[in-house]
Amino acid sequence: MRLIFMGTPAFALPSLKALHESEHEIAAVYTQPPRPAGRGQKDTPSPVHARALEYTLPVFTPTSLKTPQAQAEFASHKADAAAVVAYGLLLPKDILDACPRGCINVHPSLLPRWRGAAPIQRAVMAGDEQTGIVIMQMNEGLDTGDMLAAERYLIPKGTTAGMLHDTLAEKAPALLLDTLDALESGNVTRMRQPDAGVTYAKKITREECIIDWNRPARDIQAQILGLNPAPGAFFMHNGEAIKVLNADIVAFVPKGAPGTVADDRLLIRCGESGLRPTLLQRPGKKALPLDELLRGFSIPSGTAL
Repeated sequence: MRLIFMGTPAFALPSLKALHESEHEIAAVYTQPPRPAGRGQKDTPSPVHARALEYTLPVFTPTSLKTPQAQAEFASHKADAAAVVAYGLLLPKDILDACPRGCINVHPSLLPRWRGAAPIQRAVMAGDEQTGIVIMQMNEGLDTGDMLAAERYLIPKGTTAGMLHDTLAEKAPALLLDTLDALESGNVTRMRQPDAGVTYAKKITREECIIDWNRPARDIQAQILGLNPAPGAFFMHNGEAIKVLNADIVAFVPKGAPGTVADDRLLIRCGESGLRPTLLQRPGKKALPLDELLRGFSIPSGTAL
């Protein structure tokens, strides 16, 4: 089929690569415009933009798809379908209707759980035991279209959002290609999303990154894993926001107020049980294992965080 590929972050790269190497033709790549990045805040192309240029594919970076000009340009590619992988813009009806076979979206959750912007982080933060990839026929709603294919994935204990991101990104291409082949041959099966079990994966706010030591240790550990590698869960100490990127649960902790340090190796009391951070990062510095951090940065027993 003749396709338009729509994606922006690194999550979309394996799918773009698979389509580029397939028998399908990529007529155009749509991605978010370059954004300021790095210390110099220089405008930088998205990962998909950079990879598409390597593949010598035509790249389009509209700030909106709602204008008649953008919609006419989109239709001019005369694509059979659009493959959408973490593009970042809602598609208006005229875009959804521009391709005969519509717009097909790769979504990294088992819909209808975790519709929206941050399904991978939310799944880990919620302590979900499973997630997956759904290929969906897009409509005007927020991740509400019919499901065309799905693959379930069990989340191993200790998985971070970054690890899960990479796993699902690598699993997506095979399911996407199978679905496009079925769509082309007319053998695709459409399944309406159930009304029960709908949850929304809102964007992560800074407030959600602050560790509340009054919560149970298991919940805080899930928060830490779900925000690793970014934006990172953190606590304040001497005016510094110290990120905790991984931590072990300690079942038996000496009695004391939540948020106080119970020993000289940063065992922190929680609302239930305790946590010992194992990987931490001070502002502007690289992440360090606990013992390395404590060699030059003491957080003694009795400290209230």
